[in-house]
Amino acid sequence: MTEKPDPFTVPFGSILCDWMTTASAEEGPFVYRGSPEPFGDLSISPAAHVLHYGSAIFEGLKAHRQVDGSVAIFRLDSHVARMVTSASRLRLPEIDPSLLHQMIVDAVAANADEVPDPPGSLYIRPTLIGTGADIGAAAHPASSALLFVVNSPVGDYFKGGIRPLTLQLETSTPRTVPQFGMVKCGANYAMALGPTLDAMAGNEAIDQVLFATEGDITETGASNFFLADDERIVTRHLDESFLHGVTRDSVIQLARHLGYEVEERSIDPEELVDWSERGEAFLSGTAAGVAPVGTVIYSGKTITIGTGQPGPNTLRLRQALTDAQTGAAPDTFVWRTPVGSQ
Repeated sequence: MTEKPDPFTVPFGSILCDWMTTASAEEGPFVYRGSPEPFGDLSISPAAHVLHYGSAIFEGLKAHRQVDGSVAIFRLDSHVARMVTSASRLRLPEIDPSLLHQMIVDAVAANADEVPDPPGSLYIRPTLIGTGADIGAAAHPASSALLFVVNSPVGDYFKGGIRPLTLQLETSTPRTVPQFGMVKCGANYAMALGPTLDAMAGNEAIDQVLFATEGDITETGASNFFLADDERIVTRHLDESFLHGVTRDSVIQLARHLGYEVEERSIDPEELVDWSERGEAFLSGTAAGVAPVGTVIYSGKTITIGTGQPGPNTLRLRQALTDAQTGAAPDTFVWRTPVGSQ
């Protein structure tokens, strides 16, 4: 194994593991040779469909070192199912869920020695790109495609670990391309990049932009948004305008298990003012986990959520999620997929 830096000392996702898995489709189903291969650069045509017409999707999930020293992937089947849906939305070749499942397990098994101890984890990035060499295919799906899985040992997504985040509310620019809101495709992240960089340039304390297009709070560029108090949690109801977060679903199920009432509904920005006096707010996502929100900047005003520090309900849900991921709690929801090393 190549010597690598401590994942807590470098930007999230900047370290790549030594092994990857790949499968290709040429006018037919994907073919996977059945074993990992050394991590390396890809070779595609300058006329590849992905480079001209954006035929690319991806997923993000994690494997965690368990309390007994073994490794398990969290919510693997849910992420596979979401990627299958994304491929269909972008008219990319159909993914066999069992093939993608095996590719992910094989990649993690090959890189198992690189899974850091908690609170670190192994970030898993399955990616699908259209490789057909045809610059005239703007109105046609990619004729061929490449599916691959790479891994990255990671620490905290937000610098500084567990700390209250500062969000800026954006009510004009949408977070996603309308018909692909629930798809993990690059266009959605490109849409969020400009507003996020502009916000950070104006205020270096801002961590993320919270999108509330037409006065309806949905998500930041990387996470779903929640409100919480001692009795309930509130988050935006699902539709096709934003990503159906697997961590979001995990938090909801854990919250119900812990006795919280769950409200999935529209959240008006004005509600933040009322909530700030009596409750908490947090983000959820594969990369971020459960991350507390301390302040929200809205129409030039700074709204302090609660005390401005991580609240007890946020920390309780964060711990419940961590315990479910690392094997410190029983696998009540059958979320963990054990992985052996190769």
